[in-house]
Amino acid sequence: MHPHLHTKDNIACDEVMTALEECHERGFMWKSMGMCNDAKHKVILCLRAERLKRTAANREAARVKREKVKKAWAEIDENS
Repeated sequence: MHPHLHTKDNIACDEVMTALEECHERGFMWKSMGMCNDAKHKVILCLRAERLKRTAANREAARVKREKVKKAWAEIDENS
């Protein structure tokens, strides 16, 4: 299972997502016989890589925000 494919967060995976969609357009038998498994695996790997990038960026932003709050509280404690 994978998330919605065409979102702003998955632009880098557009090429592999298009390949998967083209494979699925070949018909039910093509999909059911596992002929699209390689394309799906590539999509999953690409989406995972994009998610890991977003997670790292979010973690860094949270760290910066946490440090800012910590400094603000330290300043409040000093002035109290």
